[in-house]
Amino acid sequence: MNTSREVVEIVLSEVNTTDELHAKLSDALGFPDFYGRNWDAFWDSIAGLLEMPRQLRFYGWNKFVERFPEDSHKLKNCLANMIQESPESASEVEYV
Repeated sequence: MNTSREVVEIVLSEVNTTDELHAKLSDALGFPDFYGRNWDAFWDSIAGLLEMPRQLRFYGWNKFVERFPEDSHKLKNCLANMIQESPESASEVEYV
């Protein structure tokens, strides 16, 4: 059972680079200092290094998808894979 923070909200509408995105994800989710700021490191972090919040909300999703189609796809896929592989520890995700 997931006993971590209830809700984490991340605003993506002001993200200007992939590095900024990873910094924002790292800060919001509490990734370790050695987080590599890439999608493999993101997966490793959510799949085993930390406890995910019960809910994860991304604000400004449509604008983010328009500006960063590849990164938005990778982010969404990682979170969907987490739900499939570890539903008991995955976040419920909202894209607003």
